[in-house]
Amino acid sequence: MRIVPVRPPSSAAGFLRRRSSLPIWADLTWRVGLVFGLIGLVLLIHWVGRDGLKDNLDDRISFVDVLYFTTVTVTTVGYGDIVPVSPEARLFEALLVTPIRLFVWLIFLGTAYNLFFRNILYRWRMARIQADLHNHIVVTGFGTSGAEAVRELLARGVDPREIVVVDPVEKALAEAEALGCNILCGDSTRDRTLNDVAIHRARTLIVSAGRDDTSILITLTARHLAPRLPISIVVRNEDNELPARQAGATTVINPVSFAGLLLAGSTSGQHIADYMSDLAASGGQVKLNERFVLPEEIGQPLSAIATGLGVRIYRDGRAIGFWEEGAARLQTGDLIIEIVQGAAAGEARSLP
Repeated sequence: MRIVPVRPPSSAAGFLRRRSSLPIWADLTWRVGLVFGLIGLVLLIHWVGRDGLKDNLDDRISFVDVLYFTTVTVTTVGYGDIVPVSPEARLFEALLVTPIRLFVWLIFLGTAYNLFFRNILYRWRMARIQADLHNHIVVTGFGTSGAEAVRELLARGVDPREIVVVDPVEKALAEAEALGCNILCGDSTRDRTLNDVAIHRARTLIVSAGRDDTSILITLTARHLAPRLPISIVVRNEDNELPARQAGATTVINPVSFAGLLLAGSTSGQHIADYMSDLAASGGQVKLNERFVLPEEIGQPLSAIATGLGVRIYRDGRAIGFWEEGAARLQTGDLIIEIVQGAAAGEARSLP
């Protein structure tokens, strides 16, 4: 949605919203004070130059007449019962009072919009966006890992309107919005925030809050709202991998451990880490693909599939390697992990 609580966008993307640093009562007091200050300024000048005014009723200008004339001319164009007659008075009305009148009306309209109409418009747009959210991807946390995940999803062809980014930091949301994603400024550990992004209708949830404890709490919250939702979580401490799984995460990723695997692999061959990076990214020469077995493939060995190089099968929640006996005959419901051609496969790459 382009959510902002969802930060609502114009269709499926969002608009940037920034909360005022002043509380509502202070903002309203400041506006009212400004209006009375402007009226007081005009009242003072009218009183000093009251000889340039004429009362068509009794030809006398009292303080009450000046006060009445000031309030009427600042808020309207006047009723004609008291009028400026001297050139100075008319010049003052034209050059100062008229701009002040317009400014006061802008303050009135701005206050009404901020306190009433904006909330109504916001809720309406948010409801429209929420109604369109189905089979979408929710990303909680738009730090280094979350931002990279979103960019990789976009590189793989995911429509940015199918991605909802939730983050409490407006600067991060502005970056996500620039990518075309829906955005919501909020706390993902709260039920209301995740309900706002229709977590129960989401395709998957990516959790990268920057802190392991916060990410695990988000996972717990999401799991009780959407019991069958696939949840991928980033944790940076190896000790938190088990708690993350117990919280309901279906995939737990430790970027520190993964970097260690790449470093260790590079000691066995200079191109191993390069190939592993290719597998993980959409822009490499090869990439991993996950799909269900096709009807025409049932009964055949994993090595016989024509769409790519089969490396693993998931059957009834158990992983089966291509060398194992279970991979000799594909069955209905098997989930195949295969290596397929990547986007850069056609590009020439020079080797050192």
